[in-house]
Amino acid sequence: MVQSIGGIANYTATDLDRFAKELNRDGICVIPGLFDQKLISEWAQAFEKLFRERQNQPGGLAPRELARYYLTLPWVYPFANELVFANAVILSVIERVFFQEYVMVQLGVDVPIQGSDYQEIHRDYRPLFTDHIVTPLYALAVNFPLVEVTAENGPFQMARGTHLLPRAEGLRKVASGEIPMESFYMQLGDVMIRTPLALHRGSPNLTSQPRPMVVMGYAMHWLHTPKVDLTLPRDYYESLPDQVKKMLRCQVVEELPQEKVETYINFKY
Repeated sequence: MVQSIGGIANYTATDLDRFAKELNRDGICVIPGLFDQKLISEWAQAFEKLFRERQNQPGGLAPRELARYYLTLPWVYPFANELVFANAVILSVIERVFFQEYVMVQLGVDVPIQGSDYQEIHRDYRPLFTDHIVTPLYALAVNFPLVEVTAENGPFQMARGTHLLPRAEGLRKVASGEIPMESFYMQLGDVMIRTPLALHRGSPNLTSQPRPMVVMGYAMHWLHTPKVDLTLPRDYYESLPDQVKKMLRCQVVEELPQEKVETYINFKY
């Protein structure tokens, strides 16, 4: 287990147990108001500048269908923040559902803009063996928005509990309305933890402003994750506590590249 960083004074063990229970049962839990407004404001301002730069750089954004993009965040201030990626509350929930060593493998942003549409309902990972054997939670996505998520700007949608069903059965239940495709509206500071195995989709952003949603990926230590990567500058990596270094599956470089070229990332199954 990783020794998490940051205080958890606002959350009791009962709260953390409840989040973990929801995650196991529903495939998702939302932790309200975990991050303070100042932190989110710093990330939002830095992201806006980065997004503009990437838009003007060939290959700077990975297209994920119409008017929807993905970009990997650089490990620089304010994105390189242990109180976020090694947050005590987040890791305490993760440690309640992962019963082996785990690693962080991803730090990026999903950005639908005006003109985006509904994604096909999908999963981001395959089952470990077969659809007919329930797959335990072996990978988790931790999301938090940099703007308020409303019905108009492209809320994440998911069908609760479908991570426990064969894909075809889950799709049938969603199509029939037996399991609703639920929209998750989020306030600034809210954090969502979810399994990528649950059926989900992005919805249209009908506003003129991008809707950036940060995604941090965590997975069991044995999972091969070729589609995502972390690259850390050596000076920052060496400044981290040993237990945090062990948690990061990353490439360590002397200096970060000046321009990041994204490749198209298709997570859908």
